[in-house]
Amino acid sequence: MKISFLAALALALGAAVPAANAAEIEFWYGNTGRVEEAIQNACEAFNAAEDTHSITCVGHGGYEAGMQKAIAAYRTGEHPVLIQFFDAGTLDLMLSGAVLSVEAIMPEVAWDDYIGGARSYYETSTGELYSQPYNGSTMIFYANMEMLGEVGVTDIPETYKGVVEVARRLKDNGHACPVLQRVHPWFSLEQFSARHGEAIASNNNGYGGLDAEYTFNTGLVAEHLVNIAAWREEGLFRLPADTPAGRNGFNAGECAMLETSSAAYGGALAALGDAVGIGFAPIYEGYERRNTLIGGASIWVMKDHEDASYDAARAFLNFVREHDQQIAFTRHTGYVPVTNAALETLKASDMADEPEFATADIGVASLNMPGDANSRGIRLGFYVQFRDVFIQEVTMALNGEQEIQAALDNAAARGNELLRRFEQTYQGVELP
Repeated sequence: MKISFLAALALALGAAVPAANAAEIEFWYGNTGRVEEAIQNACEAFNAAEDTHSITCVGHGGYEAGMQKAIAAYRTGEHPVLIQFFDAGTLDLMLSGAVLSVEAIMPEVAWDDYIGGARSYYETSTGELYSQPYNGSTMIFYANMEMLGEVGVTDIPETYKGVVEVARRLKDNGHACPVLQRVHPWFSLEQFSARHGEAIASNNNGYGGLDAEYTFNTGLVAEHLVNIAAWREEGLFRLPADTPAGRNGFNAGECAMLETSSAAYGGALAALGDAVGIGFAPIYEGYERRNTLIGGASIWVMKDHEDASYDAARAFLNFVREHDQQIAFTRHTGYVPVTNAALETLKASDMADEPEFATADIGVASLNMPGDANSRGIRLGFYVQFRDVFIQEVTMALNGEQEIQAALDNAAARGNELLRRFEQTYQGVELP
């Protein structure tokens, strides 16, 4: 059968022109290292599997740098469709006017399948999920079981009383660093308060309105930091500045125990192998354990793009939510699956007992613990800046430059100044 020149030309041109609803979009992210590798792997896999759309994933070397560039680009109309940002900046992005709710643009998704501690952090005060949880981690407890075995301990302690008892046995046995402790607010304020059901600010940590005020300078957080200082003086706890390997003191075999992110498991496993044991982060006796908070970051959808771009964004968000993609991401990074269905798929597979997935079950279990209004998350303005304030004040106290209580009072006062500035910036704006 012969075909005319014009018909052949029309067919050729038709093949060369992409479908009308096809789109090429960008996703800006902030991670580096192994997490960046995993993100790029996901982007390449999406492009290989997708017949209509394509995505270019662009790293910016840090969460804050990526968000600042994205907001600046939004003002000039050159912004990406998708951006990744970390937990502490959630309210800033919600009120930026530059993002759309993922639940609003994808109502068909079973958003309730997201693990409790992840969903609550990124949802509005009325329960609408604003961004899609992506690289999720949480606080767990690590122990060098060989070191604990030297003093006759076979189980990881679950309370601070138990941690201190084991630390004393280790010290008496000659260990210079029984516990490595960081006082960054993610460790000693946010995760600590959440799992104890304690507020760090009024209005349910800000979910109830922009007029929230910090309250952490009284109560359990203040007691805990006083205890850390005392345990350090006793030689039971060590700060990174106290050890030759610093933050790597556990992986270097200098320190026997620490509480840190589940995402740190890969490095610990590579360094210490089977000696690494993990458990829930410790709590004080007399408190009911609540959920820990999600760490890491989520994916946000930016406004003012064409329909085809949002079709591409939906396709990518659906792709990275697939069970196999979440499991591959967990294997490569140590982050936990962020949906219950993906975790159940992993647990039912022959991969469940592989060491790379050791944190998945316990991390999700910690995030899925019964929650309350104080373990829902942090919804406070200029919170990224507040974290710096907290570190400055507490570090001064631990260096002997002021008392712990003075440090917490100062941090609360300076934090409240940031909150009032934020409230003034968004005066008249209704909290989502």
